[in-house]
Amino acid sequence: MTNWKVILGIAKTHLTTKMKSTITASLGVTFGIGAYITLVSFMTGLNSMLDDLILNQTPHIHIYNEIEPSEKQPIGLYEDYANTFNVVHSIKPKQAQKKIHNAVPIIQYLKADKNVLGATPQLGAQIFYLSGSIELGGKLTGIDIMEEVRLSNIQDYIIQGTPIALKNNDNGILLGAGLAKKMSLSPGDRVQISTVTGDVFPLKIVGLYQSGIADLDNVQSYANLKTVQRILGEAENYITDINVKLNDISKAESMAITMERQFKVKATDINEANAQFETGSNIRNLITYAVSITLLIVAGFGIYNILNMLIYEKMKDIAILKATGFSGRDVKLIFMSQAMIIGILGGISGLIVGYILSNIIDKVPFETEALPTITTYPVNFNAWYYVIGIVFALISTFIAGYLPANKAKRIDPVRIIRGS
Repeated sequence: MTNWKVILGIAKTHLTTKMKSTITASLGVTFGIGAYITLVSFMTGLNSMLDDLILNQTPHIHIYNEIEPSEKQPIGLYEDYANTFNVVHSIKPKQAQKKIHNAVPIIQYLKADKNVLGATPQLGAQIFYLSGSIELGGKLTGIDIMEEVRLSNIQDYIIQGTPIALKNNDNGILLGAGLAKKMSLSPGDRVQISTVTGDVFPLKIVGLYQSGIADLDNVQSYANLKTVQRILGEAENYITDINVKLNDISKAESMAITMERQFKVKATDINEANAQFETGSNIRNLITYAVSITLLIVAGFGIYNILNMLIYEKMKDIAILKATGFSGRDVKLIFMSQAMIIGILGGISGLIVGYILSNIIDKVPFETEALPTITTYPVNFNAWYYVIGIVFALISTFIAGYLPANKAKRIDPVRIIRGS
C-alpha cells in the first residue's frame, strides 16, 4: 500500500531544497499559461469585434428581387428551334420592378413563424445629396427604426441623436457621418436630397450614423419608411427589401432556399453574403489557437528538461531511497508528485497572471473614428479558456514528469553507490 504522506513529504523536501530549479519550472508553467490566457483572450476578443462589425450589420436572411436575364429567350419559344443549340449574345436583363410583390403579407407570415425572431421592411432609394452646386451620390434607406433597434445593433452606430428622434420626425434623416463631414452638417441642420427624377426634398438631420466602414458612411443615410415612400411617390406597400432575423442562425441557409421557392424572390443567407469574411475569420482563429497551443507545449518541454536534470542531481538520493526499502514505483510516484505540484502551482499562478494581463489590456484606451462603439481594446473573458489552461498545465506537467520519473524507477542503486 502506497504511503502518500511519506511520498509527498519527500517530494516536498526535494522541491524546497532545490528552490531555484523549482521556481524556474513553476515560472515556465506560469508564463506559458499566462501567455496563453492573455493571447487567446485578446485575439478572440479582437476577432469577435471584427465579426460583429460586419455580421451585426448583415441580416440572417435578406429578401429582395434580383435583376437578371430571362431564363427563356424569344428564340426558345419557336418550335423549329426547340431541339437546336442556340447562342444569344449580349442578353439584357428583363424589366422587373424592385418592389417585392405582397411584401406586407410576407412580413406578417414571417413574424408568425416560430423560427423567426423578427422581419423588418426596407426601401432603398438612389439619391443625390445637394450641397450648394455640388451633388453627392448616395443611398437613402427607409426603415422601421424601432424594429431595427430591437433586432440589430443599429443604435450602437448612432453617434449623435437617438432612434426616437427619427421615429417622431416624419421629415427626419440619420445622415452618414462621412457625408456630414463632407458637407459640414450637424444634427439640427437641414439637408436637401434629390431623387433620380429631379425632385428635391429638404430633410432635418436628427442624428449621425457611423458604421465604421468609411465607404458606407460616405453614401448611406436612413429615414422612416413612410418618408422614403413619400419621396419616391410610392404607396405604403412599396417595399424593396425584407431583412429577417432568426432565433437560430444555423437555419439561415435552409430557410433562405425555402423562402426563394415559396415567395418567388431572391433570398440570400448570412453565410452566402459573408463567405469571404467568414473564411478570413476562421483563419485568424486557427492561427490564434495554433500559437496558443505552441506556448503551452514549449512550457511542457521546459518542465521536462528541469525534471530530467533534477533526477541526475538526485541520483544518490534515489539510490538511498531504494536501498532503504522504497520500490521503483514509490520513486516514480515521488518524481511524478513533484511534477504535478509544479504543474498545479504554476498553472494557478498562470491563470492569475493571464487574468491580470487581460484586465490591463481591457482597460487600455482604443479610440478610432472607424469604430465609434469601441473605447478600449476588446478582450474575451471566456471561462473555458481558463479551464483549458489549467487542464493543459496538468496534462503537460504529467507527461513531462512521467518520462524522467520512469527513468528514475529503473535506476540500479548498487551501481550508483559503487560509482560514488
